[in-house]
Amino acid sequence: MVRLENLSKRFRGRQALEPLTLEIPRGEIVGLLGHNGAGKSTTFGMILGQVHPSTGEVFVEGASVQRERARALARVGAIFETPSFYTYLSGWTNLRIFAAYSAKVDRAELEAAVRLVGMEKRIHDPVSVYSHGMRQRLALAQALVPAPSFLLLDEPTEGLDPEGIHEMRNLILRLREERGMTVLLASHLLAEVEHLCDRVAVLKMGRLLFSGRWQDTLSPRVYRIVCADMARANEVIARCGLSLVGEGTYAVPSELDPAALLEALVGARAGVTEFAPERPSLEAFYLSVSAAEGAGR
Repeated sequence: MVRLENLSKRFRGRQALEPLTLEIPRGEIVGLLGHNGAGKSTTFGMILGQVHPSTGEVFVEGASVQRERARALARVGAIFETPSFYTYLSGWTNLRIFAAYSAKVDRAELEAAVRLVGMEKRIHDPVSVYSHGMRQRLALAQALVPAPSFLLLDEPTEGLDPEGIHEMRNLILRLREERGMTVLLASHLLAEVEHLCDRVAVLKMGRLLFSGRWQDTLSPRVYRIVCADMARANEVIARCGLSLVGEGTYAVPSELDPAALLEALVGARAGVTEFAPERPSLEAFYLSVSAAEGAGR
């Protein structure tokens, strides 16, 4: 769907983004992660043609953003940086004005976007009375006309309360499931990225540290084992050659069948209360990748 090819940016002698090549598959939600200043906003700006790259190009469905911007961005929607509206006008009027900037959009398309984000009852109120969550919904409605196939979302849940975060997450998932939309989102809320994204790309100081399905890099051989009688359990654990990797978590040797280990614990009458593969969170993965990069420099 989208390809970033050898994309880099240098500002006044400072390398904001080192050459980056990245593919965003059609119909997937991809998370762009990194600390403040990692290069996320610079990358978004170059994808949207707002920042001119020092090297490289961005291709959207085969069209170059740098050489044929109108064609490349014809079916691209975005919430980038802080959404701005005419607060003295209604949400509906704002939507009509901004939609008219990019293409001719009929009323039915605008109404469909309003329904999708759940703003039907408040769309004719002035934006000045909208909550932050309602403004975020209006920004998403604006990004959804006219019918994009690729959506960029810069911190879409920033400042939202838990209910608003839940609603925005479900909206993004619906866009992928019902419309087959491809989404690239940047967020500091790693728990939300973990819920939403098929794959992630991690930037640090302008360098790409990782790109892909982060779950595929995790060892399936780490198990959480909790028993009522840990003394007996530890005898089995030692005999089977397990290594302690965290509180209550153990690395199981590749040659050992986890089912046989469980059977041994039960046979030893250790009183097994928990026995399950341990899956690290995206937060733990992100921090480990970032720390490894820091140690390597």
